[in-house]
Amino acid sequence: MSARRIAVIGAGSWGTTFSLVLARAGAEVRLWARREETAREIAEEHCNRAYLGDRELPEAITATSDLAAVLEGVDGIVLAVPAQSLRENLGRLRASQPGGRLPELPVVSLIKGIERGTDARMSTVIVEAGGVDPRRIAVLSGPNLSAEIAAEEPCASVVASADPELAHRVATWCAGPAFRAYTSVDVTGVEIAGAVKNVIALAVGAAAGLGLGDNARASLITRGLAEIARLGAASGADAATFAGLAGMGDLVATCASPLSRNHRLGRALGEGRSVAEAVALVRQTAEGVETARAVAEIAEGLGVDMPITRGVVHVVDRGRDITETTAALLARSVRPE
Repeated sequence: MSARRIAVIGAGSWGTTFSLVLARAGAEVRLWARREETAREIAEEHCNRAYLGDRELPEAITATSDLAAVLEGVDGIVLAVPAQSLRENLGRLRASQPGGRLPELPVVSLIKGIERGTDARMSTVIVEAGGVDPRRIAVLSGPNLSAEIAAEEPCASVVASADPELAHRVATWCAGPAFRAYTSVDVTGVEIAGAVKNVIALAVGAAAGLGLGDNARASLITRGLAEIARLGAASGADAATFAGLAGMGDLVATCASPLSRNHRLGRALGEGRSVAEAVALVRQTAEGVETARAVAEIAEGLGVDMPITRGVVHVVDRGRDITETTAALLARSVRPE
């Protein structure tokens, strides 16, 4: 039986790292890089120094900057581009294919964000811009710090799809000694948890940058989980999702680890840097910055109270002083937990 062949769209840190996961599980991976020089470095030198340093990539991972070629003969498509560029990239991907249609293949989203302007979850964007049947879509989420996964440290994640058989199939794509995937049918809950935890991580990082202690950070993580669960419940998600890998698991990893780009960006804000300075310091996409306002808009439309998310929006979108925002959160009136 020949090895499965998977196309990964996006050669950033998570796209490249997940390509490693797939290759370690026995797949042949064709990685699409936006920049020709990145594709050449991966194909010829077997590394992606901008994101994974000198870590050697196996020969099972090839790369191209040619959108027309990346899907040729593959068994599945994995999307690992920034949330705010997903719609554009899907349009370009479709335009490169015969008839302007994507092949009838499973499509897996690794993207943790909400599209600004439409407030759409990533699976919705894939349906709308990719022309993909919802039952061919799976989303993978969980505590996915790419540096640890690249180093083959143990990790568990969850694959969600409206089609349980597809969720199981995708979970087997990435199953290996250091990577375990569970399955779910709660696409809505998994996507909401993955998107909103980035916003909460900005707040927790900011608290660290302000010099606040473990009690304050633990309080933000806990109340942040409550915000995520409230939004999930109002959106029709399964409450159990938020106690699992996509919920609490991902939230803890992203809020507590200096490897998390959202945590690092939040810390930079807490230390007094502007949003532009913090983004430049992190040098990678921190989805929480772009997602915060979209999450707040969804919450407002559903009548869900999300004070931490609102506070982040005040800072990253409206330029409010972060110390003032933190004081306002702490000064909220007494209420039942």
